[in-house]
Amino acid sequence: MEPADGASLAYVALGAAASVRIRVHLIVGFCHFAPSANSPVPEIPPLADAIDKATSNMIRKRWIILGCMCALVLFVWINNTNLFADRSGTYKVLAHRGLAQTFDVSQVEWNTNTAKMIYEPEHGFLENTLDSMAISFEYGADIVELDVQLTKDGQLAVFHDYDLSMRTDAAGSPSEYTMDELRKLDIGYGYTADEGQTYPFRGKGIGLMPELWEVLEAFPDKNLLIHMKHGNVETAKALWTYLERLTPEHKAQITVYGNDEGLIYLRERCETIRVLSTKILKKALLHYVLFGWTGYIPKAIHNMEIHIP
Repeated sequence: MEPADGASLAYVALGAAASVRIRVHLIVGFCHFAPSANSPVPEIPPLADAIDKATSNMIRKRWIILGCMCALVLFVWINNTNLFADRSGTYKVLAHRGLAQTFDVSQVEWNTNTAKMIYEPEHGFLENTLDSMAISFEYGADIVELDVQLTKDGQLAVFHDYDLSMRTDAAGSPSEYTMDELRKLDIGYGYTADEGQTYPFRGKGIGLMPELWEVLEAFPDKNLLIHMKHGNVETAKALWTYLERLTPEHKAQITVYGNDEGLIYLRERCETIRVLSTKILKKALLHYVLFGWTGYIPKAIHNMEIHIP
């Protein structure tokens, strides 16, 4: 039936894809156009072709997303796996204060006088002496740990205790004495294995307290772990006067630990010096947690040493 006004009326086309159970309604509305024998009729692409094209695009996008996820997982794995790590090394043997007298470490606090609680001596070496360090390296130690304290005349004495009376024949802090005065003390004076009944090293430790430069000269090709006792900035400044005279190769064999203030001072003088600092580690921890999975290591913990009990 022809419309009364001569316009052409397009009807609703209903299509259904054979492969999917979807009913699609194409509402084309009423369109008026001038009747002409030469006017082309718009072609509507087959519905199945349109659905196939949309499905193909969706599958391609999913493969792209899956590929990106796989690449990310591979990137994280490569940056965190230990398969490519150098496993040629092994554990390191550290001689604490050199070859020292032994005692029950479970009974030790920060201020314990260990000289008064030693076991029956099995050798004749005393801690923090050149001989005890030399024999430690001879027996196969990779690293020797030693303690340094600032003296009255600005030198660094190799001695552990905060009070000289704990193992010498003097009293007071090493900072109250010059290095020459400390050399005259008997560092074996206070050792006893039987609660003071006998003192097996008394008189045998006179002149054995070394100065740090003696240690550095005696072991130029050995690894040393230097503990700055009461490691404030003043002690660090004194230590730097020693370290700055070393060659880069010698300096690379030195690790320093102690109070953070002194270690930060040393790092400011030399970025490559190896230190053990809790404060610096904590400062870099957030960056490492956020970006460490990428293989990134914060600059602050480069040349950092970590000791695991």
